[in-house]
Parts: sequence; C-alpha cells; structure tokens
Amino acid sequence: MFDFSSFTPAAWAVLVAAAFVQGMSKGGFPGISIIAIPWVASVIDGKQATGFILPMLIAGDLFALLYFRRAVSVRDVLRALPWAVVGVVVGWRILHLIPNGSSKVMNYTVAGIVLFILAFQVVKKLMPTAPADDESAKRFSPIKHAFAVFMGFLGGVTTMLANAAGPVMSAYFLAIKLSKATFLGTCAWFFFVVNWMKFPLMLHEGMITAQSLKTNLVLLPAILLGAVTGILVVKRINQKIFEWIIIVLAAAGCVKLII
Repeated sequence: MFDFSSFTPAAWAVLVAAAFVQGMSKGGFPGISIIAIPWVASVIDGKQATGFILPMLIAGDLFALLYFRRAVSVRDVLRALPWAVVGVVVGWRILHLIPNGSSKVMNYTVAGIVLFILAFQVVKKLMPTAPADDESAKRFSPIKHAFAVFMGFLGGVTTMLANAAGPVMSAYFLAIKLSKATFLGTCAWFFFVVNWMKFPLMLHEGMITAQSLKTNLVLLPAILLGAVTGILVVKRINQKIFEWIIIVLAAAGCVKLII
C-alpha cells in the first residue's frame, strides 16, 4: 500500500516520465514501455508497481484504438489471443508462488527466446530473399500456428507477472510481417483485450487500489502526450526503419529484463 500524497517531487517526476513513455509505446513504439517498469518500481514497491502500471497501459490502449482501430489483422489477433488468455491465468497463479511477482529465471527465459527470434529476423533482413507468394502466405501453416500459440502464451504470462509482454508480442507481430499501421493496430487490439482481462485479477489481489487509481488519473495528461508524440514520430518513419526500430527496442527491453 502506498500514499501518493507523500510522494516527493523527484518521485512524481519519475512517474510522469514513466507515464509519458507508456503513452509513447501505445502511440507507435511497442516494447519501449518496458524501460518504464524499473522507474515505477523505484518509487512503488513489489506487486503494487505492476498493478500501478496497468491502468496507465489501459489508458494508452484506449487512445491507440481510437487512432488505429481500422488497421488491424483480426486473424493474427485471434491466433494469439486465446493462448494469451491462458498465459494470463497461468501468470496469475504464478504470482502466488513468487513473493515479489517476478522471477529472474522467467526474465532470463523470456529474454533469451525473444532475442533468438529477433536475431533470426535480423538474419532474414540481411539476406536476399525471393518475392513472397501471397497465396501461399494465406494458407494454414502448422508451424505458424504453433508459433502463434507459443508467443501468445508467453506474452500472457509475462504481461501478468510484470507488464513485460511488449518485447514478446513485438517480436511476434514483426515476425509475421505486418505493415507499420497494421502492426500498431493489431498490437492495440491485442493488448486492449489482454489488459482489461488482467484488471479484475489485479484488483482482486490488491495490486490496484483506489489510491493508485487516483494517482493514475493525475498522470493521464502525460500518458496522452506520450501517445500523441508516438503517433507524430511514427508517421514520419518508413516501414523498413520502423521495423529496425522495433527490433532495437525489443532487444533493449530484453536486456532490461536481465539486468
């Protein structure tokens, strides 16, 4: 439990910066939000920090949906979402086994998997490839389906434990070659559903309280400013540069998980 009225100016500055970054992640740079997690944890202890971040993410989700609502790959959301729901439930149960709501082993595992996927994407980008066959890309592929199951589940577990699914889902949506706008819209819809599912669970666990929600409300302008900034910046970036930025941000998020 914490009392926001007792926060120092320095603590407020950290929370405002974290809120801005969370908003920017929703406006155009998924994965960058992970750098704000340790900032919030430096002000708010333990599981409370994870619960405190969630309403900020939901506020950013709502803004992102207003802007990117029509740019979405429903098929790819539906492939991963059911398994993310399973992952959220599993993560919720793991919370009862881990006192601080986090695990170094989990962090190392997630970071290793995502870095491997990102490295594979880098190799693919640097190697010459033949033109894609659009019809074959649309056909059902057991490998693609298994990949969606695995990444969806991993995203659900990590988002429930520490709101750290940004790098995981960025790696997944990048790997399936979505366009810039569709990437952002698909991320927005995916996390909108998953984050709202997490809300009652964290409320039940006491990770979200009336006091924390009041503080979230005070930080709402910083979240919206960050979202607008993300949209304005990403509009000026072409597809190839955007993909490299996502790779770098996801990799940086993985590094943050293990240090």
